[in-house]
Amino acid sequence: MDEDRPLFILAGNGPYENRGCEAIVRGTTKILRHYYQNPEFISVSDFQNNEQYKKQCETETDGSVIHKQTYSIKSAFQPEWLLDKIYRKFSPERAKNNIFRDMLPYLGKARAVLSVGGDNYSLDYGVPWLFTDLDDIVVKNNKPLIIWGASVGPFDKMPDYQKFMAKHLEKVTGIFVRESVSEEYLKKLGLTKNVYTVADPAFLLDAEQPDMQNPSLSIEDDAIGINLSPMMARYVTRGDRSVWIHTCVNFINAIVLKNNSPIYLIPHVTSPHSNDFRFLEEVKLHLNHQKSKIVLIPPHYNAAETKWIISKMKLFIGTRTHATIAALSSAVPTLSLMYSVKAKGINWDIFGHENYCVNSYQINSETIVEKIDQMQNSYDSIRKEIFAVLPKIYQNSLNAGKYLQEIVER
Repeated sequence: MDEDRPLFILAGNGPYENRGCEAIVRGTTKILRHYYQNPEFISVSDFQNNEQYKKQCETETDGSVIHKQTYSIKSAFQPEWLLDKIYRKFSPERAKNNIFRDMLPYLGKARAVLSVGGDNYSLDYGVPWLFTDLDDIVVKNNKPLIIWGASVGPFDKMPDYQKFMAKHLEKVTGIFVRESVSEEYLKKLGLTKNVYTVADPAFLLDAEQPDMQNPSLSIEDDAIGINLSPMMARYVTRGDRSVWIHTCVNFINAIVLKNNSPIYLIPHVTSPHSNDFRFLEEVKLHLNHQKSKIVLIPPHYNAAETKWIISKMKLFIGTRTHATIAALSSAVPTLSLMYSVKAKGINWDIFGHENYCVNSYQINSETIVEKIDQMQNSYDSIRKEIFAVLPKIYQNSLNAGKYLQEIVER
C-alpha cells in the first residue's frame, strides 16, 4: 500500500458473481475518485468458498482494488465452527475480530470504512449480525463507519430487534440511504442526525459494450429483457421452485403471445447458491412458443457489459434490484418484481409512484401482461420521465462522496 494515497475499506459486499455487488464497487470507486486523488480500496467481502475468493482476486480489472475475505461461519462442518461458538459465548469481541481479521491491519490507515452491499441492514436474508459486528469493530477503533448507499429495514417483524437496531444505528457515523422509503422508516425510529439522502452508487456504473462476435448475442430492436431469480420463489411460492418456474413460464408465454418483440432472458447473479442463469435455463426449457424469439444471455458478462445489454432493451422486467437499476439508469422503462421496500423506494424517487412495481404476492400472467401493455402504450412519456430525473439521481449518487469528505474532515 502507498502511504500517500487515501485508503478506503469497502466491507460487507458479496462476490462479483452477483453483478449488483460488482456494480456497487465500480460506482463507489468512481464516486471516491471524483473527490480524492488516486485512492486505494480494500474490498472485504463474504465469499462462499476459497475458490470463489481466488477467482475474484485473479480477475479484478481495477488495480486499485485489493480483495480480502471475511471468515463468517456458514456451516457446522467448517473447522472453525466450534471455536466460533466458544468465542461468541466467552469472548464476543474476539469472535467479531476473528471474522474480520483480514480487515484489521488496514484500519489504522483507512480514512473510513464503507459498509456496502445495498440491503444488508434488513431482515431479507435473516438477522444482519455480520454487519452490526462490522459496525462495532469500526466504531470501537474510532474510524468513520458509513452505511453506504443502502436500504435499511424494516425490522418491525421483530419488535425487540427493531429497538436494538434503533440504538445500534445511532452509533453509526453516517447512514447514506439510497431511497426515500428507508429514509422515512429511519425517521420513525427517531434517526435523522446521521442520515444522508443519496442514491445507489450503481446508478453511476458505466456500461461497456461486450464482444458481440457471437451471432446469437446480436440485440434486435424492440426487445423485452427479463431477469428472473430463483430467490423469488421464497416470496412468491413459499420456496417452491417448481411452482415459481411454472409461474414464470406462464407469464413469459403470455407476453410472447401478445407481442412480436424478441425476448432476452438476462441473468444478473450467477453465484453457486443462487444462479439466475441456471434458473432461466429451466424456464426456457418449458416455454412453448417460438424458441428463436427467446434468447438466453450467457453468464460470463461482467456488471458493465450486462448493463450495456440491458440498456439495449425497449422494456425490462427484473427481480434483482441492481438489474432494474441498470435498466432505469439507462432510461429503459422497467417493471420491478419486488419482495421488499427497496424497489418501492427507488420507483418513488424516480416516478413519484409505484405503478411500475408488482409485489411478490401479485405476480401472475394477467397482472404482468397488463403492466407491460400500459408501459408500451406510455413508452415515450415514461422515457421522458426517467430522462428528466436521472441528472438528479446521478448527482445524489455523487453527493455521497461529498458527504463522506465532510465527515472525514470533520
